[in-house]
Amino acid sequence: MYPALIIEVREKSVTAFLSGIGPIDIEWSGLSWAREYVTENSRGAAPKKAEEILQRGDVVRLFENAEGGWQLSQIPAVEGGLISLRPSDGAVYALVGGFDFQHSKFNRVTQAYRQPGSGFKPFIYSAALEAGKTAASIINDAPVVFNDPGIEDEWRPENYSRKSYGPTRLREALTHSRNLVSIRLLHDIGVPFALQHIARFGFDIDRLPKNLSLALGSGEITLWEQARGFSVFANGGYLIDPYFIDSIKAYDNDIIYQSKPRVVCHECESAGENIDPVPEPTTVAVNTEPVTTQYAPRVVNPQNIWIMNSMTRDVIRNGTGRRALVLGRKDLSGKTGTTNDQHDAWFSGFNSDIVTVTWVGFDEFLPLGSQETGARAALPMWIEYMHTALEGMPESVMERPSGLVDVLIDPATGRVSSSNNPDAIFETFRSDDKPQEDTESVHSGILPDQGNNETIPEKLF
Repeated sequence: MYPALIIEVREKSVTAFLSGIGPIDIEWSGLSWAREYVTENSRGAAPKKAEEILQRGDVVRLFENAEGGWQLSQIPAVEGGLISLRPSDGAVYALVGGFDFQHSKFNRVTQAYRQPGSGFKPFIYSAALEAGKTAASIINDAPVVFNDPGIEDEWRPENYSRKSYGPTRLREALTHSRNLVSIRLLHDIGVPFALQHIARFGFDIDRLPKNLSLALGSGEITLWEQARGFSVFANGGYLIDPYFIDSIKAYDNDIIYQSKPRVVCHECESAGENIDPVPEPTTVAVNTEPVTTQYAPRVVNPQNIWIMNSMTRDVIRNGTGRRALVLGRKDLSGKTGTTNDQHDAWFSGFNSDIVTVTWVGFDEFLPLGSQETGARAALPMWIEYMHTALEGMPESVMERPSGLVDVLIDPATGRVSSSNNPDAIFETFRSDDKPQEDTESVHSGILPDQGNNETIPEKLF
């Protein structure tokens, strides 16, 4: 984005002087996008003449497009970040801490603490599964008022759409990011239990709120922490440590630093145990110096993780992340995140081989605009990056573990349904949590991801 001096303004074009190049013309197609800023939610009318945009003597930024033409540009005030890593050991594929390092040295992936909003809900839902809920448990999506001692004044949370939808299955609630269901769900399982489970994903729970706003991602975390947490979903339930330096060598090729990542080892699991013991380290030689291979500990059982993978795939197939369908893949899971007043927009997505988290926001915590949700502001750059990152990579979905069963249910009630119900769908349950069976409604094979049974009595507020 080159600085240039405007030296002539015509009706629908201008001439600018570019250092090292000289005078260049900018046609109307490179100018007409510019409109006056009014508020974060509105801008001025489309210009009709170049003089409405620029005056002689203005210093502007220009860039050359793919066709060789010049366009008016500007350095954005909004910032962003992206981190992409390999979930099997935490190796970082890409890390972008802001728009331009020369413009700002602040790394928004590792240093910025931001609210993840709804992007934090998968950890709440995983905790709910661990507490005995299922993907088909019914929670009432209805208005609620809280007088919580941890929250000032009266709290009246609402869905982004400002509508409520009544009794809702957990799968559907996560797919469409229903706030009211998430809050009631957290209230039902208890904040202490949820925090204990969330800690398994590597989060510092001392920095997270101890009230129901936790369900809406009100805690402040980094993109680095979010990517680490989502890696647990991607790799089958293991906690890794992200890293971006593999080794450092001297001029004579002597290794003076070698990373020692914690590596996922699926073959090392102990059959029949939910949380496996950490395998004994093994040793390999590097330049005759022994380097110990450390194994990542299993922190969440594989049945929980598989169901969460299935539910977050629905976010892309049918929910708030469906723009990612443009990638033409069936192995992608993810979750959008948007905070109050659209201060932060997130998208966190993955398959078994790659986890990528993107974020957009102002450093000054200003609102992005009423429509700038995670799906609109953060998901597009996730898609653009993943289009390249996934090129040539075969589809990769977590292998289905034992201990799961598919049950035919009524999607409206979450109860077991007979096969003659035309609306019936299959939902996956952990064997210990499966609803009352009948011979027609339980299948041992792998079936399409959808809904479940078991209506859970809920507490009213």
